Amino acid sequence: MARHIIILVAVFWFATAEASHCSINGLPLVRNISELPQENYGRSGLSHTTIAGSVLHGMKEIEVWLQTFAPGFRTPIHRHSCEEIFIVLKGQGTLYLTPSSHSKYPGNPQEFHIFPNSTFHIPVNDVHQVWNTGEQEDLQVLDVISRPPVKVFMYDDWSMPHTAAKLKFPYYWDEECYQTTSRKDEL
Repeated sequence: MARHIIILVAVFWFATAEASHCSINGLPLVRNISELPQENYGRSGLSHTTIAGSVLHGMKEIEVWLQTFAPGFRTPIHRHSCEEIFIVLKGQGTLYLTPSSHSKYPGNPQEFHIFPNSTFHIPVNDVHQVWNTGEQEDLQVLDVISRPPVKVFMYDDWSMPHTAAKLKFPYYWDEECYQTTSRKDEL
């Protein structure tokens, strides 16, 4: 009888671990990104999935996202304390970037056209925004960030002082699973 209870508890634990949204257990080594569910996290026009991340998968140095922006969707004007690399898979848009965010406010951003197979990087703390400027097609990107989980500072406009930017942490897709227990830096 005790053996049956132990087996039942083990089966229940493994089933729960694999079914949990926040679990790192049961994650297959090879996955098809077109089959991964995307969510909008209450942000209409955005679809997001964390392919590999710190909060969901235990990554320590990098995080990879797949994001799809509907026509007309744009990210908030924001900055973060990590490096970021985008790879445009499909669609087109505009990157707005202040190349030096070391003054009191972001200032006038430079505009860059982005398109399929283009890539761009965002240095640490440079204020930026990505827009899907296509009228019919989604803009889909792979996004790689360093030093996860990401802490995002959001701006109402390009003239808002850095000191007034609003911190969003944990970020939308990490909220449900982020635990406030301290993590030791292994370096």
